[in-house]
Parts: sequence; structure tokens; C-alpha cells
Amino acid sequence: MKANKIKKTKAHSLEKKIRDKTARIGIIGLGYVGLPLAVAFAREGFNVVGIEQDASKIRSVNAGKNYIGDVDNSELKKLAGSKKIRATDDYEELKHTDAICICVPTPLDKNKQPDISFVTSTAEKVSKIIHKDQLIVLESTTYPGTTEEVLKPILERSGLKAGHDFFLAFSPERVDPGNKKYKIKNIPKVVGGINKKSTELTALLYGQVVDMVHKVSSPRVAEIEKLLENVFRSVNIALVNELSILCKKMDIDVWEVINAAKTKPYGFMPFYPGPGIGGHCIPLDPFYLAWKAREYGINAKFIELAGEVNDRMPEYVVELIQNSLNKKGMAIKGSNIVVYGVAYKKDISDQRESPSLKIIELLMKNEAKISYNDSYVPKIHLNGTVLHSRDVNAIKDCDCAVIATDHSYYDYKAIVKKASIVIDTRNATNGITDRSGKIVKI
Repeated sequence: MKANKIKKTKAHSLEKKIRDKTARIGIIGLGYVGLPLAVAFAREGFNVVGIEQDASKIRSVNAGKNYIGDVDNSELKKLAGSKKIRATDDYEELKHTDAICICVPTPLDKNKQPDISFVTSTAEKVSKIIHKDQLIVLESTTYPGTTEEVLKPILERSGLKAGHDFFLAFSPERVDPGNKKYKIKNIPKVVGGINKKSTELTALLYGQVVDMVHKVSSPRVAEIEKLLENVFRSVNIALVNELSILCKKMDIDVWEVINAAKTKPYGFMPFYPGPGIGGHCIPLDPFYLAWKAREYGINAKFIELAGEVNDRMPEYVVELIQNSLNKKGMAIKGSNIVVYGVAYKKDISDQRESPSLKIIELLMKNEAKISYNDSYVPKIHLNGTVLHSRDVNAIKDCDCAVIATDHSYYDYKAIVKKASIVIDTRNATNGITDRSGKIVKI
């Protein structure tokens, strides 16, 4: 009876701090997920400290200089100037926080196996500074069971008991870089705690910065829910990618097919083909679920096949380039090829897992003369080689132009005019008259 009373008092104290915005928030990892989240809390009046290992990011945040497109530069400057948000690499600062959100990378290793080393190393550091009444929330995408089977035991090395002395939950990040319509505030947040009070406190915390919070019964549900979101996209993108290859063989415009199909008002959602998939989520997350499925004797063939189809698209684009050059009596070797766009999606600077990079790498292996333009990405590093973005206006005639990312600032008519061949992987040239047949769509 006494223990229950203590537990209620602790939760009430933290609840009060969250409600009156005196709770101090710690954000571990100030990347595409962590920095916008830190700004969102600071905007609402919370004092936020961000933990980051990249010294340049620490300097930028403290100087109020933005490096993430989804963060408003003037707002960050104002919040940093008022000390509502600051950055450091010192985990000791977290001793003074009431809630900690972990937003660290969860990549795949070279064998496409989950690498949660950033999560475990972060948990070990947090276990040394964690205190009673604190709320810990993992946001990093991972396989079902990570919060309870990996994070919880490490944090409990502190001698504190999860759900009693401190509170623990999983709430998957939902960030779509460059999306002008959906930001943190109007994207519903899913939360799942290890017990009811952990869930309630996490929902209350995020309720201060988002319009809607959806509570689920456990961290495992929240973890697999996030994977479902991205498996859904991966599978459907793979479907249209495979369909686009078939349509090419049948001399059918796949874009016209999709536009016709999406007139159906029910039972169909349009997805579009492309040169491959990029970003942190879709190329990686399905493999987390497939890996976990094997633990239960399930071979997730559908998920893995979708990954294989999407992974092969950069090679397919290079095949289109090669075939198009061959028709003109040319080879990839020695051809002047310009790639337009290396970010993984339009109008952002994020190049994580970008299929454009894979296309360039394959073309370089075939000894093409490669140049690229992307005003969002001034330079790229590939296998020890550094390439710099060329001024789009300085690019003259070329043997082949590859539209890999359909940035809004491109003059597609000018690109078609300059190039002998245009490989359009994004339907960016839709509506442009092509009597010479130089445009080849994916």
C-alpha cells in the first residue's frame, strides 16, 4: 500500500511539471528527428538540452544556426538566444532533466541486420545519470521488443526499477523531411509505455507539442506499428517499380496507368515508381521486421522481396542509360552524363540512402564522365572521390541527362534541350513535347 502511494506521488510530481511546463527536457541526438522535436518543446516554453556528439551541430544549435530544413532558422535563433534550447556533448547535463527522448540512428549493418549499437551505448550512458521520477522515451525506429528487452535492462543497472522509480515508453518518430503540410504538431503521435502510468505520462508529454496522441497497450505494439507504416510503403513502391519495368517492355506508359487507376474513389492508393528508395525509413525498417520474424520461425518473403525489387532500381536505371546510349552507337564509358538531383527526395538536402548516389557510383565504375547538380547538396563523397555540384546554368550539352530527383527549381525544358538523351525517373518531363524521342521514362 505504501509503495503504491509513493508511486502515485512521483507520477503526480512529474505530471504537474509537464502540465505547467517546468519539466526540463533532454533530447539525445539532434538530427532530422531530434532537432525539430527539441524546437517543438522549446517553442511551447520548455527548457531543452540536446545531447549531440557532432561538434559542428553543437556549435550551430548554440549559435542559433539551422542545419535541418524542417526547422525555421529565425525560430531556432530566437530559442537559442533565450536559452530555451542549448546543445552539449555532456551526458551529465541530463541529471537535471525530467524527461529524456532518445533519437539516435538505428542503421543496418552490411548484411542488412539491425544495428542498435547507438541505442545500447546511449542507454548505458543514461543508466549512469538516470534519477527517480524521470521519464525515458525511445523514438528511434527498431524491432519489436527493443524497449523492454534491451533498453529496460540496461537502464535498470542504475538500481532503479522501470515503471516504479522511473517511467519508460516507446514513441516512434514520424518525420517526413520537406513536407510542407505535415509537421510535428499535426502528425498524430503513437505512444506505448511499459505500464499504464508510463503510457499516460508519455502521452501527456507529447500532448504539449502535438494535436493528437494515440495510446497503445505496450512498447511492442508501438514498435511494430512504426515498421508496418514503412513496410506498407516499401511493398507498394516495389509493386509499382516492378510494374514500371513490365510496362516498359510492353510499351505502356506506367504513369498514365497510375493516373487512371487513382480515379477510383475507394480501394486504391497511388504509389509511384522511381530510381530506388532513400531516406532513413523505407530502405531500412522493413528489414528490421524481417529479421525479427526469423526469431519466430517466420520467413517474411513478401517484405524481403519488396526490398530486393527496390534495391535493384538503381541498376535498372543504369541499364536504361546503357541501352539508350547503345541505340546512338555510344557506350557508358567516356560518355558525358549529368545527374540532376542527389537528395533522396525533392526540395530537401537529405541524401541518406539516396538512389542517386548508387546510380552515380555504378556509372563511375563504368568509367562515365560524371557531373551532377543539386543546390541542396553542394558536394558528395563516394568511395574516396569528392564531387562538387555544378552550376545548373553552366551545364552545357551532354550525352545523357538523368533526372534522379525532381527538384522544383529545375527547368526541365532546358534540360531536355541540352541533352541528347534524358532518362526521366520521376515523370518530371510530363507535358513536354518530345518529337525526337530523346526522353526515356522509367
